[in-house]
Amino acid sequence: MSRTDTVSPTPPDDRTAIPAPPVAEGGWLRPSASAPAEARWGHPDGLQIGLHPLPGPRGLLRVYTPYLDHPRERLLNFIAIEPIPAGGRERGYSELEHSDLDDAPGKRFWSADGMSDAAEPADPLAPSRGLIGTADGVETLTVHVVSERFANGAAVAVRLRFRQDRPHEVGIATLALPGSVPLHACVITATMGNYARLRRLHLADGDVTPAGLWPGFSGTGFTEHGAFGLDRLPRNAAGEVEVSATTDEADPSSATYGDDVAEHWKYSGLRAVQTWIAADPDPEVRALVNARAAYWASSAAIPNGSAFENVELVEPFRQGREFRFRVEPAR
Repeated sequence: MSRTDTVSPTPPDDRTAIPAPPVAEGGWLRPSASAPAEARWGHPDGLQIGLHPLPGPRGLLRVYTPYLDHPRERLLNFIAIEPIPAGGRERGYSELEHSDLDDAPGKRFWSADGMSDAAEPADPLAPSRGLIGTADGVETLTVHVVSERFANGAAVAVRLRFRQDRPHEVGIATLALPGSVPLHACVITATMGNYARLRRLHLADGDVTPAGLWPGFSGTGFTEHGAFGLDRLPRNAAGEVEVSATTDEADPSSATYGDDVAEHWKYSGLRAVQTWIAADPDPEVRALVNARAAYWASSAAIPNGSAFENVELVEPFRQGREFRFRVEPAR
């Protein structure tokens, strides 16, 4: 059972209008029915996902967590889409590749209520409102986010699903589109752990840290990936894999920064636990992390040392496979 709403087209003479903010209705946050509108979905007081042209680079999902005492425009993390063709190991990069549609940095994303209307690029200022339905007797809000084709031939989309009983979580399922090359994997990676200065990855046999994995690391690049197989990944009571990352700072909002650190890197709000969840994990599932000692695109040192940047779960590709991303206030 589902219902949807039609988004009003944007009149040609109204393209310079300020996009309408999302509206809270029926327990959900959804784009306005009148374009131009911000592309932002989720829980009015819980986790929300947004798309460009909201602030930030193109080719990334924006993760908003207002319940961490964040202002409306403050995001906690980004999520990138990085497909790997079958027979290869090189990823496509939704954030870093240039668009074939306009040659600007970042792959273009657009929203759709279902895959039947997802083939052609849609106006980012006339986003789909999403479908309200039910799953396991719980009301849900579902929207699809489609990427333009990657340079490696991958054509993919993700399905975002919010549940009323999980206000701090979103399900993200990966889908190969018609005409895509076969896929080895379609990685969805949380890309901005440096903002929260995540330094503890909680595994079944104890925590690991950047300092322990890459002692003495410095410079302005990334470390190599640290990889952890199924035998090291924690399980919850339902048998699902749950891999969480946290900061090691008691109050990250009170850190002392160098003069060269940009304002957008300075953490505000409550401490949080960021978690990837995989039901029915594949035997080959791995948790992957890398780290940086300096903030992205700068030489500005991260206070108190290296922190994890990308945190992800990776499995062999399965059509419609869903991982869940959850952000809870730290206790």
